[in-house]
Amino acid sequence: MAAGEFSFDVVSQFDRQELVNAIDQATREIRTRYDLKASGSTIELDASQIKLHSASEMTLDAVRDVLLQKSVKRQLSPKIFDYGRVEEASKGTVRQTATLRQGLNQDLAREITKLIRDRLPKLKTQIQGDAVRVTGKSKDELQSAIQLLRKTEQERNWPVPLQFINYR
Repeated sequence: MAAGEFSFDVVSQFDRQELVNAIDQATREIRTRYDLKASGSTIELDASQIKLHSASEMTLDAVRDVLLQKSVKRQLSPKIFDYGRVEEASKGTVRQTATLRQGLNQDLAREITKLIRDRLPKLKTQIQGDAVRVTGKSKDELQSAIQLLRKTEQERNWPVPLQFINYR
């Protein structure tokens, strides 16, 4: 990076400790809530997914709602959860797996790069693994790129939440 150039990275990530805290709070609420207490519902966190287990689909929906509420309160986007279909489990119970989304896939990274290049030609973009680096000579142009991406994220309903880090 040359002197006088500024940059930031566009990423999609979440704070894993906040997710652990949200799951702990949700588990605590499930154990004490009158309609879920006897359902035997559980939430388990693995390396890249969350497993929800409950007595029926109705209680599984309630467990999923509790998890989403606690996650949103801890500043986690609901977009990080990619829910699979509900499966039958042993003894008449049901389970569902939610894969955790983290990082920009190549298609979305290319779309972000093309969008910035088309709308803001003075800025340079570069795909770096699961992130996109945006560089330019003016901080104002970088700010307008951030505004453009936030607006476009809402309009196009991208499957992952965007964060902007390493702004320098």
